[in-house]
Amino acid sequence: MARSGVQYEDVHRAIHQLLQQGEAPAVQKIREVLGTGSFTTISEHLRQWKLERAENRDQAPIQALPDTLQRLTYELWQEAQETAQQGLQRYREEADRRVAESQQEASNMRRQAEDALQRERALTEHLGGVQRTLEEKSAALAREEARLESTTRTLQEVQVENRRLKSLAARLEKQNAEKQTKHRQALEALGNKYDARMFQEEQRHEAAEARLMTLLDGARQERQEAEKQHARHQTQWEKRLEALEAMLEEQRSAYQKEQAQQQKALWSLQEQKRQLEDERRRLETRHLQKDTELARLNEELKSAQARLARIPLPPLVY
Repeated sequence: MARSGVQYEDVHRAIHQLLQQGEAPAVQKIREVLGTGSFTTISEHLRQWKLERAENRDQAPIQALPDTLQRLTYELWQEAQETAQQGLQRYREEADRRVAESQQEASNMRRQAEDALQRERALTEHLGGVQRTLEEKSAALAREEARLESTTRTLQEVQVENRRLKSLAARLEKQNAEKQTKHRQALEALGNKYDARMFQEEQRHEAAEARLMTLLDGARQERQEAEKQHARHQTQWEKRLEALEAMLEEQRSAYQKEQAQQQKALWSLQEQKRQLEDERRRLETRHLQKDTELARLNEELKSAQARLARIPLPPLVY
């Protein structure tokens, strides 16, 4: 039901005024002419006018006027009809064009969204592969680190053994020096003893010179034998010390080679890990960019749908 306020006669006069101005009657334009009235009331009166116009389409618009005025009114009425039809046609063409453009834009947005989803799925799969590769490399790195730790323990044990051998060699050298010192002291003491005895025997009688000379020769032979034995012992200790030094040098060389190999493997693993980290960051950046692009496309699609919904369709004039 139409509310009280704007009457049908007011709307009827406004419609005729718009028709005389060559404009198609619409709710907004009628309200602008009247300057008041609710859209619901004006819409109901406009619908009633269209129904009456459809029922009286074949009748002349005005019957109680003079012939000249009737002809003029009829001509104006025909002109208004043509103008209204032309305006309606333009509105329809413009509306069809906007609808087609909006549909095309929405179709493009949907295709772009589908492409973005496909690219996102491909990137997700690629990222999963990279993540699995990274996990495998991490496991390999953990194994290498465990191996390095084991090698480090072995190296520490070798270092401990090396220190023990050095300590043993030092003790042997010290014992050898002590034995040499004791041997020299013994030889000196023995020489002094025999010299003193010979001096005493020479002072007592010359008859005992031969015996003393014999004793002296024996002492000298004993001394020579002792020196030879000492030389043999010293040679044995020197050979043993050289063998220990050679063994130590060989172990030191093997340790240096093993350490170089471990360092090289560690550098290689660190480089691989850095490259994998860089690849993962690049993939995450691209994934974020695709998410942003997809969000933007969804926003543009929603905006296009909203614009399509807001396109005003002109009223149909029969």
